Amino acid sequence: MLGRDDAPNAQSPWEEVRDFFHYCDNYIDAVDRAAERFSDTLALEGNSGIDVVAKHLSGLGITIEINPQTKLRSYDRSARLLSISSQHSAATQLFQILHQYALIEQNDLLEATLDLARFQSEQARNICKIGLANYFAGAAILPYRAFLNQAQQCRHDLEQLSQQFGASIEQVAHRLSTLQRPGAKGIPFFFVRVDQAGTITKRHSATRLQFARFGGACPLWNVHQAFETPGQFLRQLAQTPDGVRYFCLARDVSKSGGAFNAPRRRFAIGLGCEIKHADDLIYADDMDIANQKAFEPIGISCRICERENCHQRSVPPMQRTINVDHNKRGILPYEIG
Repeated sequence: MLGRDDAPNAQSPWEEVRDFFHYCDNYIDAVDRAAERFSDTLALEGNSGIDVVAKHLSGLGITIEINPQTKLRSYDRSARLLSISSQHSAATQLFQILHQYALIEQNDLLEATLDLARFQSEQARNICKIGLANYFAGAAILPYRAFLNQAQQCRHDLEQLSQQFGASIEQVAHRLSTLQRPGAKGIPFFFVRVDQAGTITKRHSATRLQFARFGGACPLWNVHQAFETPGQFLRQLAQTPDGVRYFCLARDVSKSGGAFNAPRRRFAIGLGCEIKHADDLIYADDMDIANQKAFEPIGISCRICERENCHQRSVPPMQRTINVDHNKRGILPYEIG
């Protein structure tokens, strides 16, 4: 199995939280089921979700205002006023409203989950609480059984799922990577988000492919090319050094700043699964999956990749020696021993 590169002995709080979600397969059963019950009770549907949740919160004495001065989300406990930025999409607004709802009305559940996690620091616990509230929000917008059923029916068409549930493409892709409920599992996907520098800002894998703990993703992976083709899905057949073959999907998910002069946040997402699930993906139609030569060689990170003839290698693999001949030069200034 491909795995992480060597890491320092001391974990940062951020890394500790990342590992918590990884070892849970990015599926938190109690939170997921609570979000599904909430969604079923309110009958959340697409873009009407904001009005439905706002009415529910009003019954709890909480007022929602859409404010252009708010950066993203701000909650005044004393006034019980939740302010949401008007500069963001309806999908983002609903997500932020549900995030705050989770912190207010599902606090006991979140705290109980955090107690079970037994984090080493208060920092890690506080960071994870954000992650759990995010998890609740995503699972409420995309309730497990309904979402899994529709994903299977439309063969995991992200745009169709986005329209049906009133969610963003990124929210849909991330949710697909969490469908690991015992007895009702979806396809094991990996999900990753990268910035323009190639830095991985979100990662999860329910597949054998595990992302490197440090450094960027392999430059041969199509997720990096997504910045060049905004609004389009890129498809790739890929094979890792251990011989496992994958179907990879990538798309940019750049986020508007809400105004002409506002900075634009640029990201790309990658979603993929082992090739044995290709028949269940609409994106894999007409791909030459029977042709071994159609699969591009990719790795995880140059520091742990064993490929000797990669033309994009940036540094030698950590566990191999290198040989230097001053009178010869190939693609690389050394040979891997």
